[in-house]
Amino acid sequence: MNYILFDDSRWNNLLPLTFTRPASELRIGILTIREKWERMLETKCSWLTRDYLSEKYPVNQEQDNILLNGTLLPGWPLLEEIQKLKNGQALEAKGSILAARSDRIFDCSDPESFKNFKKREFGGEFLQLNHLWDIFIYNGEALRSDYEFVTNGRKSISLDKTNTLLNPDNIFAEEGVKAESVTLNATTGPIWLGRDSEIMEGSTIRGPFALCEKSTVKMGAKIYGPTTIGPSSKVGGEINNSIIIGYSNKAHDGFLGNSVIGEWCNIGADSNNSNLKNTFGPIRLWSYPDEKFIHTGLTFCGLFMGDHSKSGINTMFNTGTVVGVSANIFGSGFPRNFIPSFSWGGPQGYFVYRLDQALDVAGEVMKHKNKELDQKDKKILETIFEITKKYRLIGITP
Repeated sequence: MNYILFDDSRWNNLLPLTFTRPASELRIGILTIREKWERMLETKCSWLTRDYLSEKYPVNQEQDNILLNGTLLPGWPLLEEIQKLKNGQALEAKGSILAARSDRIFDCSDPESFKNFKKREFGGEFLQLNHLWDIFIYNGEALRSDYEFVTNGRKSISLDKTNTLLNPDNIFAEEGVKAESVTLNATTGPIWLGRDSEIMEGSTIRGPFALCEKSTVKMGAKIYGPTTIGPSSKVGGEINNSIIIGYSNKAHDGFLGNSVIGEWCNIGADSNNSNLKNTFGPIRLWSYPDEKFIHTGLTFCGLFMGDHSKSGINTMFNTGTVVGVSANIFGSGFPRNFIPSFSWGGPQGYFVYRLDQALDVAGEVMKHKNKELDQKDKKILETIFEITKKYRLIGITP
Protein backbone atom coordinates (compact mmCIF):
# COMPACT_ATOMS: atom_id res chain seq x y z
CA MET A 1 0.00 0.00 0.00
CA ASN A 2 1.17 3.53 -0.81
CA TYR A 3 0.73 5.98 2.07
CA ILE A 4 0.61 9.76 1.57
CA LEU A 5 0.47 12.35 4.36
CA PHE A 6 -1.70 15.25 3.21
CA ASP A 7 -2.06 18.81 4.46
CA ASP A 8 -5.61 20.07 4.88
CA SER A 9 -6.74 23.51 6.07
CA ARG A 10 -5.24 22.86 9.53
CA TRP A 11 -1.83 23.49 7.98
CA ASN A 12 -2.75 27.19 8.10
CA ASN A 13 -3.53 26.99 11.82
CA LEU A 14 0.00 25.72 12.49
CA LEU A 15 1.79 28.65 10.85
CA PRO A 16 4.51 29.92 11.22
CA LEU A 17 5.96 26.48 11.99
CA THR A 18 4.45 25.02 8.81
CA PHE A 19 5.67 27.80 6.53
CA THR A 20 8.78 25.67 6.02
CA ARG A 21 7.38 22.13 6.24
CA PRO A 22 4.33 19.90 5.90
CA ALA A 23 2.41 19.46 9.14
CA SER A 24 3.60 15.85 9.34
CA GLU A 25 7.20 17.09 9.79
CA LEU A 26 6.34 18.68 13.14
CA ARG A 27 7.90 16.98 16.14
CA ILE A 28 5.66 16.02 19.02
CA GLY A 29 6.75 13.46 21.58
CA ILE A 30 10.02 11.88 20.48
CA LEU A 31 9.35 11.56 16.76
CA THR A 32 7.86 13.68 14.01
CA ILE A 33 4.33 12.75 12.94
CA ARG A 34 5.71 11.22 9.73
CA GLU A 35 8.26 9.15 11.63
CA LYS A 36 5.50 7.79 13.88
CA TRP A 37 3.43 6.65 10.90
CA GLU A 38 6.43 5.16 9.09
CA ARG A 39 7.45 3.10 12.12
CA MET A 40 3.92 1.88 12.68
CA LEU A 41 3.31 1.09 8.99
CA GLU A 42 6.86 -0.22 8.44
CA THR A 43 7.07 1.68 5.16
CA LYS A 44 7.96 5.12 3.83
CA CYS A 45 5.37 7.86 3.42
CA SER A 46 5.40 10.79 0.99
CA TRP A 47 3.76 14.20 1.30
CA LEU A 48 0.90 16.04 -0.38
CA THR A 49 1.48 19.61 0.67
CA ARG A 50 1.52 23.22 -0.54
CA ASP A 51 2.95 23.71 -4.02
CA TYR A 52 6.00 25.69 -2.96
CA LEU A 53 7.01 22.93 -0.51
CA SER A 54 6.48 20.05 -2.91
CA GLU A 55 9.95 20.11 -4.51
CA LYS A 56 11.54 19.36 -1.15
CA TYR A 57 8.62 17.21 0.01
CA PRO A 58 7.41 15.38 -3.13
CA VAL A 59 4.40 13.12 -3.42
CA ASN A 60 4.60 9.54 -4.63
CA GLN A 61 1.40 8.54 -6.43
CA GLU A 62 0.47 4.95 -7.24
CA GLN A 63 -2.70 3.22 -8.42
CA ASP A 64 -3.86 2.54 -4.87
CA ASN A 65 -3.19 5.19 -2.24
CA ILE A 66 -4.16 5.77 1.36
CA LEU A 67 -4.19 9.45 2.23
CA LEU A 68 -3.42 10.19 5.88
CA ASN A 69 -4.12 13.55 7.50
CA GLY A 70 -0.72 15.06 8.31
CA THR A 71 -1.95 16.56 11.58
CA LEU A 72 -3.14 13.18 12.86
CA LEU A 73 -1.09 11.19 15.37
CA PRO A 74 -1.27 7.43 14.73
CA GLY A 75 -2.74 4.79 17.01
CA TRP A 76 -3.41 1.09 16.55
CA PRO A 77 -7.26 1.16 16.69
CA LEU A 78 -7.21 4.08 14.25
CA LEU A 79 -4.84 2.25 11.89
CA GLU A 80 -7.07 -0.83 11.89
CA GLU A 81 -10.03 1.26 10.69
CA ILE A 82 -7.91 3.04 8.08
CA GLN A 83 -6.74 -0.24 6.61
CA LYS A 84 -10.37 -1.36 6.18
CA LEU A 85 -11.07 1.50 3.79
CA LYS A 86 -11.97 0.71 0.19
CA ASN A 87 -11.35 2.90 -2.84
CA GLY A 88 -13.56 5.99 -2.65
CA GLN A 89 -14.10 5.74 1.10
CA ALA A 90 -12.95 8.21 3.76
CA LEU A 91 -12.68 7.96 7.53
CA GLU A 92 -13.88 11.02 9.42
CA ALA A 93 -14.41 12.16 12.99
CA LYS A 94 -15.37 15.43 14.65
CA GLY A 95 -15.71 17.14 11.29
CA SER A 96 -12.23 16.12 10.16
CA ILE A 97 -11.20 13.79 7.34
CA LEU A 98 -8.70 11.47 9.02
CA ALA A 99 -7.87 9.29 6.03
CA ALA A 100 -9.13 8.27 2.60
CA ARG A 101 -8.40 5.61 0.00
CA SER A 102 -8.13 6.75 -3.59
CA ASP A 103 -6.73 5.78 -6.98
CA ARG A 104 -5.74 9.41 -7.58
CA ILE A 105 -4.38 12.40 -5.68
CA PHE A 106 -5.92 15.85 -5.49
CA ASP A 107 -5.76 19.12 -3.56
CA CYS A 108 -6.63 18.09 -0.02
CA SER A 109 -6.42 21.62 1.40
CA ASP A 110 -10.04 22.20 0.33
CA PRO A 111 -12.60 20.30 2.49
CA GLU A 112 -14.83 20.04 -0.58
CA SER A 113 -12.23 17.73 -2.16
CA PHE A 114 -13.67 14.80 -0.21
CA LYS A 115 -17.36 15.52 -0.88
CA ASN A 116 -17.76 12.57 -3.28
CA PHE A 117 -16.14 10.07 -0.90
CA LYS A 118 -18.33 7.68 1.05
CA LYS A 119 -17.76 8.62 4.70
CA ARG A 120 -17.26 6.28 7.61
CA GLU A 121 -17.28 7.63 11.16
CA PHE A 122 -14.45 6.77 13.55
CA GLY A 123 -15.68 6.67 17.13
CA GLY A 124 -12.41 5.97 18.90
CA GLU A 125 -9.96 8.29 20.62
CA PHE A 126 -7.25 10.06 18.66
CA LEU A 127 -4.93 13.06 18.84
CA GLN A 128 -4.87 15.70 16.12
CA LEU A 129 -3.14 19.07 15.91
CA ASN A 130 -5.77 21.71 15.32
CA HIS A 131 -3.90 24.71 16.75
CA LEU A 132 -0.33 25.75 17.52
CA TRP A 133 -0.79 25.24 21.25
CA ASP A 134 -1.92 21.63 20.76
CA ILE A 135 1.74 20.77 20.15
CA PHE A 136 2.79 21.41 23.75
CA ILE A 137 -0.59 20.40 25.22
CA TYR A 138 -0.41 16.91 23.67
CA ASN A 139 3.36 16.51 23.99
CA GLY A 140 3.20 14.51 27.21
CA GLU A 141 0.77 11.94 25.84
CA ALA A 142 2.71 11.69 22.57
CA LEU A 143 6.00 11.32 24.41
CA ARG A 144 4.73 8.47 26.56
CA SER A 145 3.33 6.70 23.49
CA ASP A 146 6.56 7.14 21.51
CA TYR A 147 8.65 5.94 24.45
CA GLU A 148 6.75 2.65 24.62
CA PHE A 149 7.08 2.20 20.87
CA VAL A 150 10.79 3.01 20.42
CA THR A 151 11.95 1.07 23.49
CA ASN A 152 9.75 -2.01 23.09
CA GLY A 153 11.86 -5.16 23.37
CA ARG A 154 15.10 -3.19 23.69
CA LYS A 155 17.56 -2.65 26.55
CA SER A 156 18.99 0.68 27.59
CA ILE A 157 22.72 1.19 28.01
CA SER A 158 23.86 1.66 31.61
CA LEU A 159 24.35 5.21 32.84
CA ASP A 160 27.22 6.32 35.05
CA LYS A 161 26.89 5.59 38.77
CA THR A 162 27.45 9.27 39.61
CA ASN A 163 23.92 9.99 38.37
CA THR A 164 20.83 10.04 40.57
CA LEU A 165 18.12 8.03 38.82
CA LEU A 166 14.57 7.99 40.14
CA ASN A 167 12.44 5.17 38.68
CA PRO A 168 15.35 3.98 36.48
CA ASP A 169 13.18 1.39 34.72
CA ASN A 170 11.46 4.35 33.05
CA ILE A 171 14.73 5.77 31.67
CA PHE A 172 16.16 4.66 28.32
CA ALA A 173 19.54 5.72 26.93
CA GLU A 174 20.69 4.94 23.40
CA GLU A 175 24.29 4.17 22.43
CA GLY A 176 26.76 7.00 22.92
CA VAL A 177 24.83 8.87 25.62
CA LYS A 178 26.99 10.85 28.08
CA ALA A 179 25.59 11.79 31.49
CA GLU A 180 27.48 12.28 34.76
CA SER A 181 26.38 13.78 38.08
CA VAL A 182 22.86 14.58 36.88
CA THR A 183 19.44 13.92 38.39
CA LEU A 184 16.87 12.17 36.20
CA ASN A 185 13.41 11.85 37.76
CA ALA A 186 11.25 9.46 35.75
CA THR A 187 8.57 9.04 38.40
CA THR A 188 6.55 11.72 36.61
CA GLY A 189 7.04 10.25 33.12
CA PRO A 190 9.57 8.43 30.93
CA ILE A 191 12.94 9.88 29.98
CA TRP A 192 14.47 9.01 26.59
CA LEU A 193 18.03 9.97 25.68
CA GLY A 194 18.88 9.71 21.99
CA ARG A 195 22.06 8.42 20.41
CA ASP A 196 25.20 10.49 21.12
CA SER A 197 23.30 13.00 23.26
CA GLU A 198 24.83 14.53 26.39
CA ILE A 199 23.58 15.87 29.72
CA MET A 200 26.24 17.88 31.51
CA GLU A 201 26.81 17.75 35.25
CA GLY A 202 24.48 19.46 37.67
CA SER A 203 21.41 19.22 35.45
CA THR A 204 18.06 18.21 36.92
CA ILE A 205 15.37 16.76 34.67
CA ARG A 206 11.84 15.57 35.36
CA GLY A 207 10.02 13.43 32.84
CA PRO A 208 8.36 13.01 30.53
CA PHE A 209 11.40 14.17 28.59
CA ALA A 210 13.10 13.40 25.28
CA LEU A 211 16.59 14.45 24.25
CA CYS A 212 17.10 13.56 20.61
CA GLU A 213 20.22 12.47 18.74
CA LYS A 214 23.39 14.59 19.19
CA SER A 215 21.69 17.15 21.41
CA THR A 216 23.18 18.62 24.59
CA VAL A 217 21.81 19.78 27.92
CA LYS A 218 24.32 22.22 29.38
CA MET A 219 25.53 22.41 32.99
CA GLY A 220 23.02 23.10 35.71
CA ALA A 221 19.93 23.09 33.49
CA LYS A 222 16.49 22.64 35.06
CA ILE A 223 13.97 20.94 32.79
CA TYR A 224 10.38 20.10 33.61
CA GLY A 225 8.39 17.73 31.46
CA PRO A 226 6.71 17.22 29.21
CA THR A 227 9.59 18.61 27.13
CA THR A 228 11.20 17.50 23.87
CA ILE A 229 14.57 18.65 22.58
CA GLY A 230 14.95 17.73 18.90
CA PRO A 231 18.19 16.56 17.25
CA SER A 232 21.45 18.54 17.22
CA SER A 233 20.22 21.19 19.67
CA LYS A 234 21.75 22.78 22.76
CA VAL A 235 19.71 23.84 25.78
CA GLY A 236 20.40 25.37 29.17
CA GLY A 237 18.67 27.38 31.88
CA GLU A 238 15.07 26.56 32.78
CA ILE A 239 12.63 24.87 30.40
CA ASN A 240 9.07 23.73 31.05
CA ASN A 241 6.57 21.93 28.76
CA SER A 242 8.25 23.00 25.52
CA ILE A 243 9.35 21.52 22.20
CA ILE A 244 12.39 22.38 20.12
CA ILE A 245 11.84 20.77 16.73
CA GLY A 246 15.58 20.46 16.06
CA TYR A 247 18.90 22.11 15.14
CA SER A 248 18.24 25.07 17.45
CA ASN A 249 19.92 26.50 20.52
CA LYS A 250 18.69 27.91 23.81
CA ALA A 251 22.08 27.29 25.33
CA HIS A 252 22.14 29.75 28.25
CA ASP A 253 20.27 30.80 31.35
CA GLY A 254 16.75 32.11 30.91
CA PHE A 255 13.24 30.63 30.93
CA LEU A 256 11.35 28.91 28.12
CA GLY A 257 7.87 27.64 28.94
CA ASN A 258 4.79 26.35 27.11
CA SER A 259 6.56 27.09 23.85
CA VAL A 260 7.45 25.58 20.48
CA ILE A 261 10.67 26.54 18.69
CA GLY A 262 11.39 25.66 15.06
CA GLU A 263 14.66 24.63 13.42
CA TRP A 264 17.80 26.77 13.03
CA CYS A 265 16.72 29.18 15.79
CA ASN A 266 18.92 30.74 18.44
CA ILE A 267 17.67 32.27 21.69
CA GLY A 268 20.22 34.64 23.22
CA ALA A 269 21.64 34.42 26.74
CA ASP A 270 19.32 35.40 29.60
CA SER A 271 16.29 35.59 27.30
CA ASN A 272 12.94 34.77 28.87
CA ASN A 273 9.39 34.25 27.77
CA SER A 274 6.29 34.86 29.83
CA ASN A 275 3.80 32.00 29.81
CA LEU A 276 1.33 33.45 32.33
CA LYS A 277 -0.30 36.86 32.51
CA ASN A 278 -0.06 38.87 35.73
CA THR A 279 -3.85 38.81 35.76
CA PHE A 280 -3.95 35.01 35.31
CA GLY A 281 -6.35 35.79 32.48
CA PRO A 282 -6.90 33.91 29.18
CA ILE A 283 -4.26 34.35 26.50
CA ARG A 284 -4.79 35.49 22.92
CA LEU A 285 -2.47 34.43 20.09
CA TRP A 286 -1.91 35.67 16.54
CA SER A 287 -3.75 33.50 13.99
CA TYR A 288 -2.57 33.57 10.37
CA PRO A 289 -5.84 32.29 8.83
CA ASP A 290 -7.90 34.79 10.87
CA GLU A 291 -5.30 37.55 10.50
CA LYS A 292 -5.99 38.68 14.05
CA PHE A 293 -5.42 37.65 17.64
CA ILE A 294 -7.71 34.85 18.76
CA HIS A 295 -8.58 33.45 22.18
CA THR A 296 -6.75 30.23 23.04
CA GLY A 297 -8.74 29.43 26.17
CA LEU A 298 -5.38 28.84 27.90
CA THR A 299 -3.96 30.35 31.05
CA PHE A 300 -0.42 29.17 30.18
CA CYS A 301 0.91 29.88 26.69
CA GLY A 302 4.38 31.07 25.72
CA LEU A 303 6.44 31.55 22.55
CA PHE A 304 6.08 30.12 19.04
CA MET A 305 9.08 30.76 16.80
CA GLY A 306 9.39 29.88 13.11
CA ASP A 307 12.54 28.44 11.52
CA HIS A 308 15.73 30.51 11.20
CA SER A 309 14.63 33.17 13.72
CA LYS A 310 17.00 34.56 16.37
CA SER A 311 16.81 36.69 19.49
CA GLY A 312 19.58 38.75 21.07
CA ILE A 313 20.66 38.56 24.70
CA ASN A 314 18.16 39.56 27.39
CA THR A 315 15.18 39.43 25.02
CA MET A 316 11.86 39.46 26.90
CA PHE A 317 9.01 37.74 25.07
CA ASN A 318 5.50 38.54 26.22
CA THR A 319 2.84 35.95 26.97
CA GLY A 320 1.53 34.37 23.76
CA THR A 321 4.10 35.64 21.25
CA VAL A 322 4.30 34.43 17.64
CA VAL A 323 7.54 35.00 15.73
CA GLY A 324 7.63 34.27 12.01
CA VAL A 325 10.39 32.77 9.87
CA SER A 326 13.85 34.36 9.74
CA ALA A 327 13.21 37.21 12.15
CA ASN A 328 16.07 38.87 14.05
CA ILE A 329 14.91 40.32 17.37
CA PHE A 330 16.95 42.45 19.77
CA GLY A 331 16.80 45.52 22.00
CA SER A 332 15.45 46.45 25.44
CA GLY A 333 11.79 46.13 26.35
CA PHE A 334 9.11 43.70 25.25
CA PRO A 335 8.81 43.00 21.50
CA ARG A 336 5.24 42.96 20.24
CA ASN A 337 3.21 39.75 20.42
CA PHE A 338 3.34 39.16 16.67
CA ILE A 339 6.62 39.56 14.80
CA PRO A 340 6.32 39.02 11.03
CA SER A 341 8.74 36.89 9.06
CA PHE A 342 11.95 38.60 7.87
CA SER A 343 11.68 41.37 10.46
CA TRP A 344 14.82 42.99 11.90
CA GLY A 345 14.61 44.95 15.15
CA GLY A 346 12.68 45.04 18.39
CA PRO A 347 10.59 47.25 20.67
CA GLN A 348 12.12 50.39 19.16
CA GLY A 349 10.90 49.43 15.67
CA TYR A 350 11.39 46.98 12.82
CA PHE A 351 13.00 47.02 9.41
CA VAL A 352 12.79 44.46 6.64
CA TYR A 353 15.44 41.76 6.99
CA ARG A 354 16.83 41.72 3.45
CA LEU A 355 16.37 38.34 1.77
CA ASP A 356 19.97 38.07 0.54
CA GLN A 357 21.30 38.76 4.04
CA ALA A 358 18.85 36.30 5.62
CA LEU A 359 19.90 33.56 3.18
CA ASP A 360 23.59 34.21 3.87
CA VAL A 361 23.05 33.90 7.62
CA ALA A 362 20.91 30.77 7.23
CA GLY A 363 23.64 29.14 5.17
CA GLU A 364 26.34 29.98 7.72
CA VAL A 365 24.24 28.71 10.63
CA MET A 366 23.54 25.41 8.88
CA LYS A 367 27.24 24.91 8.14
CA HIS A 368 27.91 24.89 11.88
CA LYS A 369 25.80 21.74 12.16
CA ASN A 370 27.18 20.15 8.98
CA LYS A 371 24.07 20.89 6.92
CA GLU A 372 23.64 22.85 3.70
CA LEU A 373 21.12 25.47 2.65
CA ASP A 374 20.40 24.01 -0.78
CA GLN A 375 18.44 25.45 -3.68
CA LYS A 376 15.21 23.83 -2.50
CA ASP A 377 15.53 25.49 0.89
CA LYS A 378 16.37 28.83 -0.71
CA LYS A 379 13.28 28.67 -2.94
CA ILE A 380 11.10 27.96 0.08
CA LEU A 381 12.51 30.94 1.99
CA GLU A 382 12.15 33.17 -1.08
CA THR A 383 8.49 32.21 -1.35
CA ILE A 384 7.88 32.83 2.37
CA PHE A 385 9.51 36.24 2.00
CA GLU A 386 6.95 37.15 -0.68
CA ILE A 387 3.82 35.69 0.89
CA THR A 388 4.53 37.32 4.27
CA LYS A 389 5.30 40.76 2.83
CA LYS A 390 1.88 42.14 3.74
CA TYR A 391 2.50 41.57 7.46
CA ARG A 392 5.65 43.70 7.33
CA LEU A 393 3.78 46.60 5.72
CA ILE A 394 1.12 47.04 8.38
CA GLY A 395 1.17 47.59 12.12
CA ILE A 396 -0.31 44.71 14.08
CA THR A 397 -1.45 45.41 17.64
CA PRO A 398 -2.87 42.93 20.18
